[in-house]
Amino acid sequence: MAIIETEAPLHEAHRDNHTHRDVNGGWLRPAVFGAMDGLVSNLALMTGVAGGAVGQQAIVLTGLAGLAAGAFSMAAGEYTSVASQRELVEAELDVERRELRKHPQDEEAELAALYEARGVEPRLAREVARQLSRDPEQALEIHAREELGIDPGDLPSPLVAAVSSFAAFALGALLPVLPYLLGATTLWPALLLALAGLFACGAVVAKVTARSWWFSGLRQLALGGAAAGVTCALGSVFGTAVG
Repeated sequence: MAIIETEAPLHEAHRDNHTHRDVNGGWLRPAVFGAMDGLVSNLALMTGVAGGAVGQQAIVLTGLAGLAAGAFSMAAGEYTSVASQRELVEAELDVERRELRKHPQDEEAELAALYEARGVEPRLAREVARQLSRDPEQALEIHAREELGIDPGDLPSPLVAAVSSFAAFALGALLPVLPYLLGATTLWPALLLALAGLFACGAVVAKVTARSWWFSGLRQLALGGAAAGVTCALGSVFGTAVG
């Protein structure tokens, strides 16, 4: 049986094993979603056009147009959605800030009641609420976390979300086009590279989320392959009908 002789090693081990990754940043979700969307949508778009038995130039032009349109669309959508969310949060923070200024005693009592509801002894809850309410900005931060579930100092950036989404989508959408730009004359190299990219993206996401890399990779591969297969079949059907 091991005996801990000092407290320092225990504290150091706890600190080293109790760090957390940033889960509130505004870059991870749009980057991951953008890369996946770029790969799947552009691959499906190109296979759909290829299914219509068009020439190589039309497939390449479709891929490049899909890359540009999708990247700008993703960036604009992410910027607008994150900016709107941030503005909503800031509006709610202004409401809370006014309440703290106009009714400080009521807000202090509200905070004490929250701690009591979590099991803190009433007198201690009131004292903690009183001490925390001395600094208006600290009081605002605590009320925001307790009542709104947000951290006022860690709001997502619309610009970061937009840039991350744009770059990730463009990178993902480039993979199916790249073999053609390097001299390929058939769809198979583009298809194989895109499917490999889908598997790799799924595996990388698993490293962030602690899921099994092979399961996440195969899942993304299956979804992207299914999308490409369906659009290729539709392109073949409609291409024949139009022709």
